[in-house]
Amino acid sequence: MFTSDRYCDIVYTDETMREGMQIEDASIPVADKIALLDALSETGLERIMVGSFVSAKYTPQMRHIEEIVTAFKPKPGVIYTALALNPRGLERAQEFMPPLSNEQGRRRPRLYCHMCDVFVRRNANKGQADEMATWKPTIEKAKAAGVAEATIGLNAIFGSNFIGDIPVDLGMKMFELQHSLWDEAGITVKQIILSDPMGWCHPAKVTEYFTRIKAKWPDITDFSLHVHNTRGMAMPSIYAALMALGKDDVLRLEGTVGGIGGCPYCGNGVATNMVPTEDLVHMLDGMGYTTGVRIDKLIECCLMVEKMIGRQTMSHVAKTGPRPVDPKDFYDANTPFVETMAHAQHFRVGPSAYEGAISPWKEPVTSLYRDRIDRGLPAYELDGSFPWDEPWVPKPQRAATAK
Repeated sequence: MFTSDRYCDIVYTDETMREGMQIEDASIPVADKIALLDALSETGLERIMVGSFVSAKYTPQMRHIEEIVTAFKPKPGVIYTALALNPRGLERAQEFMPPLSNEQGRRRPRLYCHMCDVFVRRNANKGQADEMATWKPTIEKAKAAGVAEATIGLNAIFGSNFIGDIPVDLGMKMFELQHSLWDEAGITVKQIILSDPMGWCHPAKVTEYFTRIKAKWPDITDFSLHVHNTRGMAMPSIYAALMALGKDDVLRLEGTVGGIGGCPYCGNGVATNMVPTEDLVHMLDGMGYTTGVRIDKLIECCLMVEKMIGRQTMSHVAKTGPRPVDPKDFYDANTPFVETMAHAQHFRVGPSAYEGAISPWKEPVTSLYRDRIDRGLPAYELDGSFPWDEPWVPKPQRAATAK
């Protein structure tokens, strides 16, 4: 879990091996996938989805899931999960518990449906009405089992490539229907799921949804937000969620190394993308979260992914490195021109990345600020004299007076 003194806790699951690989070439060697899973295990991530127990006919990328789960090296403390969409898939997955965790057997009962009937028909060969037909049996089963807490959720909640925008009012009306059915059964709704398979998420909508949900149903403190980065809105949407939620809430998120991911049913293929795990961790680190995740290890995983899929990913941090906050990582003031992607890798491989690049300065670049840093001093003194008392800093002729 990612924790913060200021913001809500985050339960993060890396989906590189499942949602990431399900849209990539099915011929990627199994050995490479096993090596990637082992590398992900060494990053500090606490939750990793290893793949899907689904039909190889429709998802050939998951054909070797049993082989992968048998051969990888589980790391103590890491929770490994897998997706199973039907009883047969769950039966296959249970043969590997442990090292896999049976989270599907422990989750709250839920009422769930897609707001886009076209997408769910393309993806699961069933319609919204078929999904809704499971609601009353789910409720009856939960009542019989004495369940106290439940979940409501919607997929394609922000919009669809096939039917267009889904206004927040419509999504809330469907949530209200689901919530009322649980209310009628005397079961408290504690969790809500907002899913976005086609990349229609937007921070303004996320803010409105979460604000209205918290105001209408204060018992809901467990929020799941599954967003795709198809149109560059995943990270802003996640940030909006963090701003809308309270310290006592929990936010569940997923992403992938390099941001790879998607499905063949939404119409965007590999361009669908997810939020890159390394970029998200970088943002959270800057917000003061304790993640326990090593970005340098995630970058190594991203480079492995790029080699496996034969193209650059959408990762930013893997191209430029994280912000250099430790003085030992600051760039050399006399670094030559850095112009290409290969040059930019100097954060990782050192000066050899830009060897032979143009260096137009006749004299070395000097800086009083950098000199201070090299002496172990801060570049600026907030409450001290530097640079405020230096002769080259303009000063008012007389002390400012309060108006």
